Amino acid sequence: MSGFFSRRNMLQFAAGAMAVGSAWSQGSWPNKPVTVVVPFPAGGGTDTFARPMSASFSKLTGKQLIIDNRGGAGGNLGAGVAAKAAPDGYTVFMGAVHHSIAPSMYPKLDYELEKDFVPIALVASVPQVLVVNPKSFSGDFKAFLETVKKSPGKFNYGSAGGGTSHHLAGELFKIQSKTFITHIPYRGAGPALQDLIAGNVDMMFDGLGSSAGHIKGGRIKALMVSGNKRSPAFPDVPCSAELGFPDYNVTTWYGLWTPKGTPADVQARMIEEVKKIQAADEIKAIWSSNGAEFPSVTGPQFGTFVSSEIKKWTEVVKVSGAKLD
Repeated sequence: MSGFFSRRNMLQFAAGAMAVGSAWSQGSWPNKPVTVVVPFPAGGGTDTFARPMSASFSKLTGKQLIIDNRGGAGGNLGAGVAAKAAPDGYTVFMGAVHHSIAPSMYPKLDYELEKDFVPIALVASVPQVLVVNPKSFSGDFKAFLETVKKSPGKFNYGSAGGGTSHHLAGELFKIQSKTFITHIPYRGAGPALQDLIAGNVDMMFDGLGSSAGHIKGGRIKALMVSGNKRSPAFPDVPCSAELGFPDYNVTTWYGLWTPKGTPADVQARMIEEVKKIQAADEIKAIWSSNGAEFPSVTGPQFGTFVSSEIKKWTEVVKVSGAKLD
């Protein structure tokens, strides 16, 4: 009898030790580098915010946040990779508004945003901006619109890929402005912007974050920001409401998720680190210079926001008739 209790006690002790060890391991997160999967090539809007966050994270924790760019399929390739990663807190996914559009645009996805991931935080929100190559359009928005209307099908716009916010923003603009512009999809905003700068495409409906530096450098020209107010970072660029398009309101946002099954205490630590990053003066300055807001929306609140965006974009796709090219 005493031997039985001895073995049982040993088993209980071992189980308790494993639990304590597991809790200690999770509580010490991060104790090694963390990989953030960015589902677009370098140089796009997601990179604009992921890289400063990476530097700030490393400064705060003493551990690297490694950027892993996995572009392709409108951001869905990288999302699929991240969804299959081990839920141990050492792989996070930095997606965007595009991933709330994808369910209504792609008939088959190898991941489900709301089932395969846990929402961590909304990282940044920026208005969409209409940018053009200065050599293609030298005038203001009114002159641009007149030129495009006179030549249906002559001009084109680049996007980060079919089913991205760039694509849908372009389709909405075509509907509301009664124009016809050809869509040219790329494997990310970075390559599309490079072709815009080179003059290989005429315009983009881009997130202000990835266009801001090129606008300031004079490589591209901003004609309009979406919404009912001007961007403080670009006060001379009129908003869509004042240009006669009050219902043209497209926002590009970026967020962080972790694979489903990631321990709850690690999720909580991730949220804490995001809030610390948000409070850093250098991050506030970078966000401001890119016309971005850093909303305090985390955990389940971020999940609710994502659900509302999926519903919104499902309706937009239905009304616009947007299709993959």
